[in-house]
Amino acid sequence: MELLTTGASLFLSPLTVFLTAAGCFLGLMIGVLPGLGPLMGIILLLPVAFHLEPVAGMGLLIAVYVGGSCGGAISAILLRIPGTPLAAATLLDGYPMARNGRAQDAIGIAISASAIGGLIGGAVLIFFSPFLAEFALSFAPPEYFAMTLLGLMAIVVVARESAVKGFITGAFGLLLATIGTDDFTNAYRFTFGTHNLYNGFHIVAIVVGLFGISEVIYQIRGGSFLTKPDIPPVRAPFRALGIVSRHVPNLVRSSLLGSTFGALPGAGGVISAFTAYAIAKARPKRGEVYGEGAEGGVVATESANNACCGGALIPTLSLGIPGDGSTAVLMAALFLLGFFPGPELFEYNADVAGGIFLAYMSSNLFLLVLGVVLTPVFVSVLRLRKAFLIPAVMLLSTVGVFAIQSAVFDLWVMFGFGIVGYFLRRADYPLAPIVMGAILGPICEANFRRSLLISDDGMWIFLQRPISATILAVVALLAAVIVFRAVRRSVDPERAPVV
Repeated sequence: MELLTTGASLFLSPLTVFLTAAGCFLGLMIGVLPGLGPLMGIILLLPVAFHLEPVAGMGLLIAVYVGGSCGGAISAILLRIPGTPLAAATLLDGYPMARNGRAQDAIGIAISASAIGGLIGGAVLIFFSPFLAEFALSFAPPEYFAMTLLGLMAIVVVARESAVKGFITGAFGLLLATIGTDDFTNAYRFTFGTHNLYNGFHIVAIVVGLFGISEVIYQIRGGSFLTKPDIPPVRAPFRALGIVSRHVPNLVRSSLLGSTFGALPGAGGVISAFTAYAIAKARPKRGEVYGEGAEGGVVATESANNACCGGALIPTLSLGIPGDGSTAVLMAALFLLGFFPGPELFEYNADVAGGIFLAYMSSNLFLLVLGVVLTPVFVSVLRLRKAFLIPAVMLLSTVGVFAIQSAVFDLWVMFGFGIVGYFLRRADYPLAPIVMGAILGPICEANFRRSLLISDDGMWIFLQRPISATILAVVALLAAVIVFRAVRRSVDPERAPVV
């Protein structure tokens, strides 16, 4: 409560509250559009947040994160096309509900369950983040090195694509992090004699290129620029809260499950949504047939994936380890605003941490109100043709990246990584580990070198300290799992699932 009271002075300003509401609205709009999502929304608005006060800027981005995580359910329910990967499980029962003439109820249930699940995830965030941060105050460079290594390894293990491919793209991100000026010796590394690389590649240019420009290329390759989807009219689903109240055990269970998965770096809402759906399907209410329009299926998936947002912010804010790709960009935004996630955030900038918590909780309240009232507006966005959408994304991406440093070189970096991202996606290589590697790489390297500087026994310092030794043992176990499953898959592809 002290943390929230301290943060209230920064959050309760007209501009911050307005930006949080606006971010939720924009997040819903972006989430509705197939192929975009919360990550794209955060990327496009990152340059705007850079010029705002810290809590106002983070409130805007976090609200986009919350709204975008829910918005994909609308296109999943109406078109059977998830606006975001998070909504992939929602269409299993949401789309059949729409086919059965209950599209309005399905959208209302999805928005209401998302908002309530997000509030439960926020409660978990507020309770556990300061606790983890207080525990992490005893961390030294060896522990931070081990934690960042675990974060990188965990992202690879839970990648939806091949774990080996995830490891490759993660290593590529780590290599990108080595470009620039060495902080310890001031020596230039991999700059090839050009001053543009003295500070390395800007993280915003990398992220916008990998996800934004590559998606534009994908959409262009797909054609159908003038095709207008046939979407039936939908009214505001005001009775949705009453429907959701009939599924309280499912709602609470799925929300807690989503918070737990979100707190695991790299697990993300996709895994939590499908897991929550599987559990709900195993415990159906009387008369519910899952896969044919069960209300409980939509409640489970949407409450889990939005509660995951709060869970994903736990390691991001308390330990400085991103929970998923979106929180990695949020962590980058904190860096750009001059704050460092981890124990120091709670010790020296408690007001900022409290303001961020309040922004997250308020985002879910705005989600409930705006989502229900403006559902007809969000549905109308689905009628946009690609011919209008693609140029808008290109314009926002270009202006946003250039505004960071007013450097044309950043635009070339953006387009270059857009091409790289497109070919990686065509080859089914995951892109999120690149962002993780680029952000966590410098932290990992710096703490590794600091550990060796303070060590009397060289590398043994990592095994002499109980916490770092335990974490490194987990990392070794995860590495063994990756190798084992890769070998097993090569020997027997049918029996060995991709990690």
